[in-house]
Amino acid sequence: MTATARPGRVVTDDIVPARAAWSAVVRRGQLLTITDLHGNQAADFLLYDAHDTSVRYSAPDTVQAQGSVFLTTGSVLMSDEHTPLMTVVEDTCGRHDTLGGACSKESNTLRYGHHTWSQHACVENFLAEGARHGLGKRDLVSNINWFMNVPVEKDGTLGIVDGLSAPGLKVVLRAETDVLALLSNCPQINNPCNGFDPTAVRMTITEPDGTGTGTGTGTGTGTGTGTQVGPHGENHEDDEDGTR
Repeated sequence: MTATARPGRVVTDDIVPARAAWSAVVRRGQLLTITDLHGNQAADFLLYDAHDTSVRYSAPDTVQAQGSVFLTTGSVLMSDEHTPLMTVVEDTCGRHDTLGGACSKESNTLRYGHHTWSQHACVENFLAEGARHGLGKRDLVSNINWFMNVPVEKDGTLGIVDGLSAPGLKVVLRAETDVLALLSNCPQINNPCNGFDPTAVRMTITEPDGTGTGTGTGTGTGTGTGTQVGPHGENHEDDEDGTR
């Protein structure tokens, strides 16, 4: 667990309300900071090569390359072609999940009962946000869960338990190539991954000092420096605690 100041020019700065989705192109060398604003909020994450989305994050390649199922400072997010997409350069939480997957209407129904069918889920967020970039259901792969606590027991069993995160903790990723990042601010209320009360997260793209003038492009239902971005791109004022 490390915490360092990272000066640089802010490219985009978005508050993603509870249950909402977000996406952006992060250029090579830029930093993406994901901040858990209120604590114990899981943030589901997918990653693609911005120029060829058939090249995308691979959980097996990432786990094999680092020899661990948990992500933290120094972890390299690998593609299905075993090429680096992003590197975790700072982590004040300590560990993040690669195994728990994304909640869906189907998995909620199976695990928690048919009364949950109408509840919003991460798969729906990924499908809606991915469609903006030409992605469909077959493009969804096993995702990362930032700030989510999924311990693995000696016998291989795992479970979703109370989180390790706290208000203001963050993870910082450096893009090793131009990447398209998709995030679902998890809406789950049936297990403790969000403390049964989903809250907002912050997504900040910065251009480190001395790396040039690249630009990042952010979209989704988030707020940037106090500006709410609606589902159809409209802007209106709001605070960081927007609800879904």
